[in-house]
Amino acid sequence: MLPQEFLNRIEKQLGEEYPAFLESLERPRAVALRFNPLKGEKPDLPFVGEPVPWEPMGFYYDPEARPGLHPYHEAGVYYLQEASAMSAVALLDPQPGEKICDLCAAPGGKTTQIAGRMMGEGFLLCNEINPKRARILGQNIERMGVANALVTNEHPQRLADKYAGFFDRVLIDAPCSGEGMFRKEESAVTDWSQETVEMCARRQAEILHSGAQLLKPGGRLVYSTCTFAPEENEQAIENFLHAHPEFVREPVEAPWFTPAGEGAFRLWPHKLLGEGHFAAVLRKTGGEEDDVRSLGGEKLPKEWNDFAKELKIQLPQGKALFFGNSLYWVPLEMPDIHRIKVVRPGLELGEVKKNRFEPAHALALWLRKCENIQDFPAKSKEIRSFMQGQVLPGTVRGWCLITADGYTLGWGKGDGNSIKNHYPKGLRRNS
Repeated sequence: MLPQEFLNRIEKQLGEEYPAFLESLERPRAVALRFNPLKGEKPDLPFVGEPVPWEPMGFYYDPEARPGLHPYHEAGVYYLQEASAMSAVALLDPQPGEKICDLCAAPGGKTTQIAGRMMGEGFLLCNEINPKRARILGQNIERMGVANALVTNEHPQRLADKYAGFFDRVLIDAPCSGEGMFRKEESAVTDWSQETVEMCARRQAEILHSGAQLLKPGGRLVYSTCTFAPEENEQAIENFLHAHPEFVREPVEAPWFTPAGEGAFRLWPHKLLGEGHFAAVLRKTGGEEDDVRSLGGEKLPKEWNDFAKELKIQLPQGKALFFGNSLYWVPLEMPDIHRIKVVRPGLELGEVKKNRFEPAHALALWLRKCENIQDFPAKSKEIRSFMQGQVLPGTVRGWCLITADGYTLGWGKGDGNSIKNHYPKGLRRNS
């Protein structure tokens, strides 16, 4: 049962479209996924249907198929993402080689969508203020094979103070009252109140202020929510523009969405296959870029060099960084991370242990080829056994990539008679 106060306001907002809106909430919701271009060619899958109009890699799928259980999901071949949620990155329009910030990034749908469009070139900072959600964000970055992302767990203003004027594009998918998720999540209905709407609007204003500082002159900022509340949408943008005269609305073409002022759009569930969303596109004018100090690199250890030579691994442009016990490979554009709460600073390569190198699971998911590969059909008993943590048959010696139809799942290590399983214990399946 939807809150009556919410229904009264929506009826005023929609007028004669109000009955169609109510009817849409009774229909089964459309479900979608987004293929990951970092993993190579998109596979043909029987449960994948019509394309999502605003995202070239997005497709609706049969909800009975349960694609989250397919080995391709664990290989990062696709990300399960609600179709309307793909709209904000479509409007952000990230490009390879740019410096981009996703300020409220967990669980990682929009961040990995940005990363897919960057194709490994440039620098992506993805932040989440909640520590638990920041860890989930880091796990999804790893699964999708993203190498050029810094994952932080910071207050947005801390980042703004350190990296002011650094980014070409900033996405703020702001925490909101979640009215657009009423059909999807029962908790969104039970947690709703007008007081929550007003609280969210105050918090959104603070995040927008931080995002404004992070952006360089000429840069694009996209603000999005999954709510219908004007206080969190059109009014939030009006208040922001009044407080930040250096920003203007950016006119963009988005014929799939309902215009909500210049450069602003609403996604209504009775007008498209998706949940409720709002997005606005802004441009920063004037001013100067701030000088942000770059992060220095470190020397790659001999153990890594020997390992990489044996498996013929070639890293992209970047620099080495020891973080904790692990060796990471980070983008050349990576700024200084001193006194910033970092979850993962880039691509984890692995650890040096007793004069040998032990590769990280993240490296396996990033790699698309190396010297030793053991490939099995995705539906084979070998892949099922691998994902359960079992030893595999094989005559290979040393480290090898285990792949499902060519898509990397993880590491194995052979002794000539069998292959020891190095699939992470926390990811293993019981059946």
